[in-house]
Amino acid sequence: MSKIRPLSGFPELLPAQRAVEREVIASLSRTFELHGFANIETRVVEPIERLAKGGEIDKEIYVLQRIAADADAKAELGLHFDLTVPFARYVLEHAGHLEFPFRRFQVQPAWRGERPQEGRYRQFTQADVDVVGRDELPFHHDVEVMSVMVDALARLPIPRVSFQFNNRKLIQGFYRGLGIADVTEAIRVIDKLDKLPADEVARMLVERVGATSEQAQRCLELATIRVEDASFVEQVRALGVTDELLDQGLEELAAVVEGCRAVAGDRVGVEANLRIARGLDYYTGTVVEIFMEGYERLKSVGGGGRYDALASDGRTTYPGVGVSFGVSRTIVPLIADGVLAGSRAVPSAVLVALNTEDDREASTRVAAALRSREIACEVAPAPAKFGKQIRLAERRGIPFVWFVQDDSTHQVKDIRTGEQVDADPATWTPPEADLRPTIISTASTTSHPEENQ
Repeated sequence: MSKIRPLSGFPELLPAQRAVEREVIASLSRTFELHGFANIETRVVEPIERLAKGGEIDKEIYVLQRIAADADAKAELGLHFDLTVPFARYVLEHAGHLEFPFRRFQVQPAWRGERPQEGRYRQFTQADVDVVGRDELPFHHDVEVMSVMVDALARLPIPRVSFQFNNRKLIQGFYRGLGIADVTEAIRVIDKLDKLPADEVARMLVERVGATSEQAQRCLELATIRVEDASFVEQVRALGVTDELLDQGLEELAAVVEGCRAVAGDRVGVEANLRIARGLDYYTGTVVEIFMEGYERLKSVGGGGRYDALASDGRTTYPGVGVSFGVSRTIVPLIADGVLAGSRAVPSAVLVALNTEDDREASTRVAAALRSREIACEVAPAPAKFGKQIRLAERRGIPFVWFVQDDSTHQVKDIRTGEQVDADPATWTPPEADLRPTIISTASTTSHPEENQ
């Protein structure tokens, strides 16, 4: 058999690492459900024309085709590259069976044929949370959805994350109030501030957008405003630009920032960053990018915003607001760096020892009694000296070993402390922290709710 070569961009996790991913997904799901969001799962394929961007086929789309298909046949299906496109189709297809506003969360893999690098993979898992309305969606849902993701990430044992908010109405209203005609191009140029010096960006605003030197300077001043509260309102007003859309954007952004600050705690930062643009042809109001401290090299690990036309059937429009969190993008680098690890590679909390092969039935009855009370366990694969069976449990990370005595009594040993006590399989329960694998995190010395769940 030829040597197995790994496929770049398709990360595979070992059992203890997979336990981390599963706990992160479980924690996110619990939080979304606490806020009343229903879970859905969409199919992994969509018609190519639905996945196409602006009528053009994206070269990053993986197509799906039968291996025995006609060589001249064109592929009609592709794997989804995010969860928004299939969600939009899902809303249109099932609108008659959904109650609006529809509150959904979705945690699924996606596929994108891009160049693999740290934090960017060809197969990756995302977690999305959205509210979608029919024809209208009140603004308060912007505050709600953003607060839900703030709460969800605050519960994860990962490095501190920062939610950086802006509002497209604010940006567009400011540029319109300045008298800049090509607002979209101005936003594209300002977006280059992360890569180019300010004077170069100002020159591009003059040459490419047709702005005056004074207008270009005002655009740069707006883009440098970044604060952790609603004081940005006064700073923008001080720039002397007036516009009705700008007023609305300022009001909405202040509400989102203050609403999220109220639930953030010390695990999440919340900022108004007036440089954030995101999705020039897509978002229409609130926009957000999520960054992780110490991992700025990954760029954003999540983002989203308000979109007033998620989908439309020609008669009805479905506006929405949502946020996506890159599960793989975040945890795979953290696992690789040793920041996150699973407490054990197996779900078993107990290894039921085996004296002799003739005793397997008795050991199996013990395991059945424990499992009936939701205690994960396994019977030793073969009889051996107890010391050898204890070492087996140590290698697998199983904290307890159960012994059936010759007189049919029972004892259980915590192999970490060496303590061994009498036990009854019908009543004994391990500490709650040992019931299932947990996440061990070096991200902070602060305790995290999910470590003991």
